[in-house]
Amino acid sequence: MRQNETTGQPDAIPIKKMLADFRNQDPAPDQGELLHFDGVGDRDVYNITAPFSFDGKTLIAGRVETRNTESAETVFFARQADHIWHPHPSAPIFAKLQDPCIAFIGGELVIGGVEFPVELPGRDAPGWRMSFYRGTNLETLRPFLQGPDHMKDIRLVELANGRVGVCSRPQGALGGRGQIGFASVDSLDELTATTIDAAPLLAGQFLSEEWGGANELHLLADGRLGVLGHIAWMQGSGPKEEKHYYPMTFILDPSNNEHSPLQIIASRDDFPDAAPKRPGLRDVIFSGGLLRKGGETWLYAGLGDAAAGRVRIVDPFSQY
Repeated sequence: MRQNETTGQPDAIPIKKMLADFRNQDPAPDQGELLHFDGVGDRDVYNITAPFSFDGKTLIAGRVETRNTESAETVFFARQADHIWHPHPSAPIFAKLQDPCIAFIGGELVIGGVEFPVELPGRDAPGWRMSFYRGTNLETLRPFLQGPDHMKDIRLVELANGRVGVCSRPQGALGGRGQIGFASVDSLDELTATTIDAAPLLAGQFLSEEWGGANELHLLADGRLGVLGHIAWMQGSGPKEEKHYYPMTFILDPSNNEHSPLQIIASRDDFPDAAPKRPGLRDVIFSGGLLRKGGETWLYAGLGDAAAGRVRIVDPFSQY
């Protein structure tokens, strides 16, 4: 792997090269399956988390919205005996919150999501920012953090030394179409939008025409982090615009921000067909989370901004 002489980190690998490497791997991923949800009327459930245990229940948090809008809410679902996920009756519903993520830090559940629409200073059009809640049970989840304006894909993790790690994803002058940054603080109480905004970028991950973000952070046995994320590119414009999102992983050392090269771990063909929100989103897989349990690893993901599924894969972090 060629390294950048300035940063000492690997040079960015084009998506097409990563895709070719993924498709040539042995063994290939299993054929995935769609997840089924009830209790939300005719609305779609997508961009889910992986299942997690909390408050005596196994839950999934998911984005819920009608097919022709971006007006979403985040709902907690529990799987019933019929193997269908139903809204958990005692769990809060988070209005205007898209693309939920979860972490466990200091014995508390932390749930975050993209709040949209919000009014932002100096902008005529509605904007967005991430909001985070924390608590020891579903009834006590309370807001504690708002991320920087117009930043998605902020992810948190408790580090081996008890500090809190955070991945950012700035865009624009600093991050282009979207890059990943990383920083750490002593505790959740010290985490602020300013800290997140100042997180140093990880070098050599994305070409200028591509972008990506972190979706879930796993603390590994050696103290490093296994990062589940996505990498994306876009072709065409206007009505013919097509977005392509792929789940990817890499290893991050939180002590010095050194990281391994990215690798794609699934493609849309690994999941059953499902109608996308609109045709240009058919090839979108939004990484939700990895369930690593009992020697099996399942990737949970949103599909085409309209459905949710899972696929069994080789654990990308097994050697760590």
